[in-house]
Amino acid sequence: MSRRRAFPYAPLVADRDPSYEPGCLFCRIAADELPSDRVYENEAVIVFRDINPRAPTHLLAIPRRHLASVDDLTDADPDRDTLAALFAALRSVAADAGVRGYRIVTNVGPDAGQSVFHIHFHLLAGRTMLWPPG
Repeated sequence: MSRRRAFPYAPLVADRDPSYEPGCLFCRIAADELPSDRVYENEAVIVFRDINPRAPTHLLAIPRRHLASVDDLTDADPDRDTLAALFAALRSVAADAGVRGYRIVTNVGPDAGQSVFHIHFHLLAGRTMLWPPG
């Protein structure tokens, strides 16, 4: 029994990345175990709407493979490719949304406000951003 998928890259549970963490909310979203309002997806990245938006446009970009935070990135090519894919996706969804300016934010560690330990970037737009941010 198969189900029709709106996004062709949504992996089946059996096809999970070996980095999959069953207790990780974003790994479960990437594995299509939990619903999300996806706006972009490819083989490396998923972008979806935040369920608790802090701006009129508030999207989250995550890699399919599990990395807890920016502190887990290395200078190795897979990590560079992951970052390049994340930022390419963010540029694409910002253009598709027609926003004129936007902010990209990531939190690293609990003291910075990271609550889901799977690297992710917030794209915030649709209102004037204040400085300093927090």
